[in-house]
Amino acid sequence: MASESGALVVVPMPPRTNADRTIVLTLLGLLAALCWACLLFSVGRTIPVGAAAANHVVQALPWRAADLGLLFALWVLVIATMMLPAAAPSVLMYARVRRLRRERWVYPATGLFILGYLFVWCCCAVAATLAAWLLHDAGALDESMAISQPTAGALVLVAAGLYQWTPAKHVCLENCRAPLAFVRTHWQRGMSGAFRMGTADARYCTSCCWLLMALVLPAGVLNLPVIGGLIALILAEKLLPGGPLIACATGLGLVAWGTALLFP
Repeated sequence: MASESGALVVVPMPPRTNADRTIVLTLLGLLAALCWACLLFSVGRTIPVGAAAANHVVQALPWRAADLGLLFALWVLVIATMMLPAAAPSVLMYARVRRLRRERWVYPATGLFILGYLFVWCCCAVAATLAAWLLHDAGALDESMAISQPTAGALVLVAAGLYQWTPAKHVCLENCRAPLAFVRTHWQRGMSGAFRMGTADARYCTSCCWLLMALVLPAGVLNLPVIGGLIALILAEKLLPGGPLIACATGLGLVAWGTALLFP
């Protein structure tokens, strides 16, 4: 940096930025590993969906509060598992900028930033649980809690594919691909500001991917190969240079797949 006399003045960087990166990445890795461990543990522990009637039609059994609570917890795990890797760049950028601004409590504030994400994911899990409840009461879920009607699953594929081409998708995607721009334009001081920034960024990320996450409904909430594939797709859209093109190409593929199921 040049001073008024023309001499170069070196502004020292805070000494702990590399340590912050290591600690935050370790925390996110542990959270992701915990989510995967819980999902693997949950495989095979199904919620009662229905009983076979005399005519071999599955009749819906009423869900109790405990069943709904378990389904809500499963959806929180599924959404967190899918979105944590995509949230990592924003979390790292927040911790770095907070250190560069020489603000206190970097790690607690970063934890609150992550909790802001978790709050939004819990809201999404409530919506997914209510949708599954309605589908269950309509007799539209099979034993794996996947949508049993092929037409409904095909319509979800088409809707997800069309959304990949919308301006709303690409506005949210560009925000997700530029974490530094988000942190600079949405910066809020204090611990409560960290939480509010987390919820704001999570709203962009969720709006970008919500119909992709909805593909879990026709596949089944514990369909791990589908969850893994969606993680890879979300990361490709966010991190690779041609992310917007990947989103559009994926949209074409989903529409073609859904149309083929609708008109075999």
